[in-house]
Amino acid sequence: MSDPAIVIVAAGRGTRAGGEEPKQWRRLGSRSVLDHAVAALAPYGRVIVVLHPEDMARGITHFGGTVTLVAGGESRAESVRNALETIDPESVSRVLVHDGARPFPAPSLIERVLAALEEAPAAAPALALADALWRGDGAQVTGLASREGLFRAQTPQGFRFPEILAAHRAHAARASGSAGAADDVEVALAAGLAVSIVAGDEDNLKLTWPGDFDRARRILEGRMDIRTGNGFDVHAFTGGDHVTLCGVAVPHDRALLGHSDADVGMHALTDALYGALAEGDIGRHFPPSDPQWKGAESHIFLAHAAARARARGFDISNADVTLICERPKIGPHAEAMRRRLAGILEIAEDRVSVKATTSERLGFTGREEGIAAIATATRVAR
Repeated sequence: MSDPAIVIVAAGRGTRAGGEEPKQWRRLGSRSVLDHAVAALAPYGRVIVVLHPEDMARGITHFGGTVTLVAGGESRAESVRNALETIDPESVSRVLVHDGARPFPAPSLIERVLAALEEAPAAAPALALADALWRGDGAQVTGLASREGLFRAQTPQGFRFPEILAAHRAHAARASGSAGAADDVEVALAAGLAVSIVAGDEDNLKLTWPGDFDRARRILEGRMDIRTGNGFDVHAFTGGDHVTLCGVAVPHDRALLGHSDADVGMHALTDALYGALAEGDIGRHFPPSDPQWKGAESHIFLAHAAARARARGFDISNADVTLICERPKIGPHAEAMRRRLAGILEIAEDRVSVKATTSERLGFTGREEGIAAIATATRVAR
């Protein structure tokens, strides 16, 4: 089954949350609320972010082409429909719709929604009400209400794409595009779609009031997702007058043979970064069968791996590369290599290590037939 399309609705002004800017743009830890939501959902499919028309220029600068931006409408329903109309029905069969003010949808919750769509045309997460319900008039309790069968709705809400698109078009026709719907489940139910309930998550809060940001910060402080990957690469020697290692040209009486520039150190580190997120290796993202990568400089690959980390909400905590060879001598060039790698990864130099060892004249590196490299990288998400 194809990846779903992801619609993140962030076109509101969020005035109830306070602050000097819309709540989706406010900082929560090291990134904005909207960044957290995008990072959580980006691994599951193409992301479409719906913004207020006044925020479109900001969105272009902020996301830099990593998501599709759509201008919102007069109501939430119209904003969602604007996004749905941009989706190709030939390539997408499912869609998830998420509130940009919910920064913490857990992978397990997202996967529950997607799993439910295998059997149902629509599915949404919710939490059963546990508190007693009162009716009131100002500060006075006027009566009680039953909580039986009541749920607190959450997002992302999932739908089979043709059905929810038809439902939104029908809603727009009935409402002249302006009447509100609390969420997409309301639109779906009005169209006669059956909606399955899956278990929600207490941490999947929607930031509505000023105090919600305090709770979100506490959740963020209690979260730490640490992932480590390793990489290994080997390149044989061929004729030449230098080798490129960790982005630095090192004079030598031979060169390294490879489809790209054969930077064995940078290749190992790139694979470590991909491995930390279970995203395969260089060959998956830049297949050697594609002629456009012949002779390519390896910083292209490393920068892509680093960008994938940021897109998924991870910071690169540290990177460690060990080069294995008899010659050339790495020590005189190690600091330049560290600076080069740190610049590509956009992290501080003290988070990058480059070192070398020999194989004591054993094996192919000992016979000076080539150079090997091993690398480890750690990524941290909050």
